[in-house]
Amino acid sequence: MTDAPSPAAAPAIEAEHVAKRYGTTDALHDVTLTIPPGELFGLVGPDGSGKTTFQRILAGLLRPSGGVARVAGIDVDADPAGAKRQIGYMSQRFSLSETLTVLENLIYVAEVWGVPPAARRQRIGRLMEFSRLGPFQDRMARNLSGGMKQKLSLAACLIHQPRILLLDEPTIGVDPLSRRDFWLILYDLLQEGSTILLSTPYMDEAERCGRVGFLLDGRVIACGPPAQLKAELGVRVLELRCDQPRRAQHRLRTLPGFEHTVLFGDRIHVTLPRQGFDPSQAAARIHDAGVSIDEWAVRDPSLEDVFLAYTRRDGAAAAAPGAGEHRG
Repeated sequence: MTDAPSPAAAPAIEAEHVAKRYGTTDALHDVTLTIPPGELFGLVGPDGSGKTTFQRILAGLLRPSGGVARVAGIDVDADPAGAKRQIGYMSQRFSLSETLTVLENLIYVAEVWGVPPAARRQRIGRLMEFSRLGPFQDRMARNLSGGMKQKLSLAACLIHQPRILLLDEPTIGVDPLSRRDFWLILYDLLQEGSTILLSTPYMDEAERCGRVGFLLDGRVIACGPPAQLKAELGVRVLELRCDQPRRAQHRLRTLPGFEHTVLFGDRIHVTLPRQGFDPSQAAARIHDAGVSIDEWAVRDPSLEDVFLAYTRRDGAAAAAPGAGEHRG
């Protein structure tokens, strides 16, 4: 990856108090983000959190109900055509023609963007090599695997050589090998100076980003480098392996101080304050409460632990008396 961009560099992406309403429903609420050139920024949140809505506003496909969104300094609401020339947008769904070949799709997209024939041949050749789609250039798009379709979509995004990429959950439904190849391509793009805003529900992908923003119910509830977010949480995680983990989790949540207990597969994560944290004492309390522990270990919080912790805090703040007065 490239070195961190200079603080003095103009932002590649700016959102200032961006809102989007559908009737009485807030899809986005007061979203403010600044992404400098050359950064890989991960937008993380569950389905329905507003990730796609935010990217579609940046792509000039939706008008914000409030606030200002800019790409490369261009107000996307005031000049959507100008903004679109600066970005490559990859939607969740495959949007190219299923009845054209790989090569025909790229030629068609190049024509739409007005790429001159000489430059078109050079760019398509490079993109074929870059995406490893060269051997499949004559294959119909409908016959491509999910991973190959995603690579073709990314190649089509790059045909007009944008410096800013908006990728909406690009690896959903992609097999592990294709997912790895896709990330290798993204790293190559970063080394060439691209700015990438990538939305994902996968925490392991978020870990690879320079910074992440947690989006919940249309609001940014936390933002920063993954390591910083973990450190600032101020907790440790007691990881337990128990017989009948679901029953054990339910029992633990009834114990004072053990309310923040989450099931991860066959493991239970108990989030406890870093200060005064005594894992042996905590394990003994759990055992005394009738929960049989096969083994335990102390972990630093994962990014998923961090997201869940911020979600709890956000829910508690929303439930506080008078909290609704500040949400409009």
